[in-house]
Amino acid sequence: MNLPNALTLLRIFIVPILVVVLLTPFSESFGVPRHIFGVVLFLGAALTDYLDGHFARSRKQVTRLGQLLDPIADKLLISAALISLVENQLAPAWAVVIIIGREFAVTGLRSIAAADGLVISASKMGKFKMLLQVLTVALLIVASVAGKPPVANFGKPFPAIKFWSVPELQTAWQHLFGAAVVTGNDWQVLLYTAGRAMLWLVVISSCLSMYGYFRSFYRAVISRQRLA
Repeated sequence: MNLPNALTLLRIFIVPILVVVLLTPFSESFGVPRHIFGVVLFLGAALTDYLDGHFARSRKQVTRLGQLLDPIADKLLISAALISLVENQLAPAWAVVIIIGREFAVTGLRSIAAADGLVISASKMGKFKMLLQVLTVALLIVASVAGKPPVANFGKPFPAIKFWSVPELQTAWQHLFGAAVVTGNDWQVLLYTAGRAMLWLVVISSCLSMYGYFRSFYRAVISRQRLA
């Protein structure tokens, strides 16, 4: 056990606490809004993902246990947060199914490759996707009102295609660029719109990075066959 592995385990232990905070009024009983406590907890857990890798490399403490636990901790954190968002109607289930399904597919592929003696390292698109996921989840959490979306038309084409037609968003834009005072609800509507729009980028980057991993695996297999 070393510091990087301890940070990874801490991220795993934060997951059930995050679910409780996002899905129950637990934090509100202490006078802390759940969207504030939830986003601080989530970003803190996401920060440990950077710190454990940084310390492992700088201290030369890269271990087999850490290599095994780190991706598991990442997937647990993101999956728990996304499923909680679906439960609170802050994210569409179809998008979350694609994102989590991609994680299972890539994990399975890398396990098969490792069993065959092939190493498929993390791609730049995969790292970019992880950053997008963290930003998107954070925006959707902080934009919620008592765990629910700040608009009343969840399930309609918002903000996928016609987000500009949502009355709450039009009002928020008028307040932001007009002479009116921008309220807290206006900011939540704007942040929620940004989060839902970024969710599309997460879905697209997830599919692209999955394609990149499968292509790398295919090329590695073909190269090995030629050498044989």
